[in-house]
Amino acid sequence: MAVEHPVTAPSGDQTRIHNIGYRSYDGPRLGRSYATRSLYSQSLRGAYGLGRSVKSKVLPMLLFVVMCVPAAIMVAVAVATKANDLPVDYTRYAIIMQAVISLYVASQAPQSVSRDLRFKTVPLYFSRPIETADYVRAKYAALASAMFVLTAAPLIVLYVGALLAKLDFADQTKGFGQGLVSVALLSLLFAGIGLVIASVTPRRGFGIAAVIAVMTISYGAVSTLQAIADAQGSGSAIPWIGLFSPITLIDGLQSAFLGASSAFPGAVGPNNGEGVVYVLAVLGLIAACYGLLLRRYKKVGL
Repeated sequence: MAVEHPVTAPSGDQTRIHNIGYRSYDGPRLGRSYATRSLYSQSLRGAYGLGRSVKSKVLPMLLFVVMCVPAAIMVAVAVATKANDLPVDYTRYAIIMQAVISLYVASQAPQSVSRDLRFKTVPLYFSRPIETADYVRAKYAALASAMFVLTAAPLIVLYVGALLAKLDFADQTKGFGQGLVSVALLSLLFAGIGLVIASVTPRRGFGIAAVIAVMTISYGAVSTLQAIADAQGSGSAIPWIGLFSPITLIDGLQSAFLGASSAFPGAVGPNNGEGVVYVLAVLGLIAACYGLLLRRYKKVGL
């Protein structure tokens, strides 16, 4: 016969209530400016693959080295031969290396914005205290800054080498300053064009191909038309044709106002009146790129 044992209550109260809910944040709220600066910093680092995989660092770092090596070689030659001047003017260096600059824009502009479009992370940015204008300014400033680093670094190499070669300090400083102004405008213009094109498609490959096509086809078409105009004796048309390519826009602007020698056929650069048109065209394109980016991301962020 089975004996039933009385059930004894557990000693003490062992009831536990676990609160796993969310707590309100009581720390400092840094606001829009901090979020914008963080996005700028992250995008600038990403333009050189910093904070990303080793594979992402290869191309931008390689292009940076390719930009600086010719400048180092020129300095070495100038020092060895005791030349009275550098082989290339500061304002001409970016024009000569425009293929490398275009490749850098084509590779980094889609990396900056196309990934956000592809993975639909743009609305997440706007869920924080950051607005469309903040996002556009941060991305634009980051790519323009990265390009300025790319284009100004070889000028610094040239300038330091010129001082080591004991070339005239005043002339070299003046040329260096003119070169910095030129590459600053180039960086703003190329960054704006690259971002506008890249923001159209979430596919990075398509963005790269589109940026390369716009940069190379426009330059090739303009150069060809300028050569034809020069061969036919229509030198007055050469400066006006130069308005239709980003790199020739910078070339014409700096030859008109920065004392640079023109790379146009026959060295027919724009005069002062035509140079004003170049300035307006460059500034207008930069403003237009910024406006188009604002319009694009107002739709994307919905």
